[in-house]
Amino acid sequence: MPVTLKDIAERVGKSVPTVSRALAGFDDISPKTRQEVQRVALELGYEPNTTARNLQKQRTDTIALILPSTNLLRFSDPFFSEFLSGIVEQAAQFNFYLSISTENPAEGHDTYTKYIGNRRFDGFIVVRTQRQDSRIEMLRRHGVPFVAFGRTESNNDFPFVDEDGRVGIRQMVHHLVELGHRRIACITEPTYLTKSYHRLQGFIEGIQAHHLPYDPALIIETNFRQRSGRLSALELLSRPERPTAIVACNDLLALGAITAAQEMGLVVGRDVSITGFDDILLAEHANPPLTTVHQPAHQMGTMVAQMLLKLITGETVTEKQIILKPILVIRQSSNVPQ
Repeated sequence: MPVTLKDIAERVGKSVPTVSRALAGFDDISPKTRQEVQRVALELGYEPNTTARNLQKQRTDTIALILPSTNLLRFSDPFFSEFLSGIVEQAAQFNFYLSISTENPAEGHDTYTKYIGNRRFDGFIVVRTQRQDSRIEMLRRHGVPFVAFGRTESNNDFPFVDEDGRVGIRQMVHHLVELGHRRIACITEPTYLTKSYHRLQGFIEGIQAHHLPYDPALIIETNFRQRSGRLSALELLSRPERPTAIVACNDLLALGAITAAQEMGLVVGRDVSITGFDDILLAEHANPPLTTVHQPAHQMGTMVAQMLLKLITGETVTEKQIILKPILVIRQSSNVPQ
């Protein structure tokens, strides 16, 4: 039979409420009594009833990350894996669990409504924010603790961590123009996502800032994966007047574009420059090493989780909207046009 609080109380000669408060660390119990109760509990092999404890404190010690059903994030995505590891490690430090699930395609965002109603989670992490995001509006309306990884198009009066993708891509365009490139293409992720929209706007602003002609035909909107980058680059590089440089809005797209260029017999960094965004581990070890924009995925995951857990536990959050400045990393995939 499992050891109970009553068993411990009988052994130490104290009441059950006193034993309970001693194990919970209440200040009204003397250090001597607390140590004795903890010693006996350990000796008897007592295991607390976490369900009952969580009900008492009105918490489940679990946070939720619900992956969108469309354009699903994959654990094989190097950036997402690093971001996720930051969340997991921070949650563990707070003795919280992270639950990862996927939106039911039939329910859509109603998955959030269901989880809010059954009180299974203390808070939510929202990823891949959209320019108009009903998930955020729903969580805000219900007063549920949440932190978003990313912003929306307007009314960003909620806790979030984000990177300044617009500035990052502008830096990249400036780098390519300084090298001498004048015909620069862009492969972008779906622009209903806020981060993709910001990065595309950064590209357009960068082109215009250098008084280069804006050609919408040099912009291809596609999906997130390497295959999409390869197919888009094949299309761009097959044109009679091909671009001398391609700005890809994530590293996987850039790696796919490098594959396409090499299939066509082009030397990346000589015949065409290709750049990325994120600085995943593969970027440094690509052939050639990829010029990209660095953002600290693990740190961002840590910051998102830390902010959410402080909101849940009632700790002070000094900064609720954080926008990190990305850093340009120049490698061999970009060079002067031949």
